[in-house]
Amino acid sequence: MKFCPNCHLTYDDSANVCGQCGGPLSVIPQQVQQQVAYDPTDHTAEFSAQDISDNKVFAMLPYLMSFIGVIIALLAAPSSPFTMFHVRQGLKVAVVEILVGIVGAIIPIIGWFALGICMIILLVVEIICFFRVCKGQAKEAPIVKNLGFLK
Repeated sequence: MKFCPNCHLTYDDSANVCGQCGGPLSVIPQQVQQQVAYDPTDHTAEFSAQDISDNKVFAMLPYLMSFIGVIIALLAAPSSPFTMFHVRQGLKVAVVEILVGIVGAIIPIIGWFALGICMIILLVVEIICFFRVCKGQAKEAPIVKNLGFLK
């Protein structure tokens, strides 16, 4: 296997120049090839490319519209594993938003500040997940991925 030292893209052994920058390719040592990085939170390979391309819009809805988006996605694409993955991730984020809202409402002053900060963090998580769907990826939502429900 070969790689481009400029772009860090990998190519098979028959390639001599990088398809992106045109630079010469270097050979990846056999030891490095065997140490392929594995991301246990990335489930993209579990879904077909056809399913991803057909249901991207429905997979975006849980991040855009919270519970209403979850319901619409469930009704619109119930047989899509890609959409169901993102429905589960969107539900995790929405449940955490509700729990943070309840705790923030119970604790005066400090809870209100914490509520604002946590809601901003959860908004950033939703934006990250939205752009992952746009790329056709199925990665677990950051921060809430360690919650055990909705696996």
